[in-house]
Amino acid sequence: MKFLLAPALALAALAPAVARAADAPLDQPAFESAAPFDWSRFMVRGRVIGVVPHKSKANLSIPGSAHVSSDVMPEIDFTYFFTPNLAVEVICCASKHSIKGRGALKGLNVGDTWVIPATVTAQYHFTNLGKFKPYVGVGVNYSIYFGEDGAGPTVRKLNLKNSVGVAAQVGFDYMIDEHWGVNVDVKKIYMEPKISLAAGGADVRGRAKINPWVIGTGVTYRF
Repeated sequence: MKFLLAPALALAALAPAVARAADAPLDQPAFESAAPFDWSRFMVRGRVIGVVPHKSKANLSIPGSAHVSSDVMPEIDFTYFFTPNLAVEVICCASKHSIKGRGALKGLNVGDTWVIPATVTAQYHFTNLGKFKPYVGVGVNYSIYFGEDGAGPTVRKLNLKNSVGVAAQVGFDYMIDEHWGVNVDVKKIYMEPKISLAAGGADVRGRAKINPWVIGTGVTYRF
């Protein structure tokens, strides 16, 4: 009897709701959510960032090494929120860097390269501090090098191979109103591409340890 009575009572309890659903107009939902959607899923930021290599060094197959310069450029990023706390961010920018000789190669201009440090991070946003909304993140970076230009005449050819590395992130948004805010963001990207160049009559190979800090500030828009 218990197994038969329980389903019967459950159906009796649902009967009024089912009746209301049947009588509801076709252009209105029969059931309403008890927790309305009251947070924004999308965020876009425009930032100015500095890409600052940390103790950069290119270890080469000949005596001496090389150093990679810093750069400042505009950047845009997009964030999608799965919940008010959990989100994923994608950044898009391109920076240009000069490579200079050090040690036995001091004074040698090796060349220039462009890089797109495509980075995706999974983030946790703290939401219990009012307008101040800090976050932390961790993810992966895929750096695409292009436009390599050997300085010549000593260095005739320069190539950096695309690299994969880990990225860590910390930052905050300070929301002025529901949509607009300001942002400060710091990332550490582990970026160590293989490098090859033709210098004089030799083919030189090695690995460049760039590992930059990416420090930015800008405007937030959430919608």
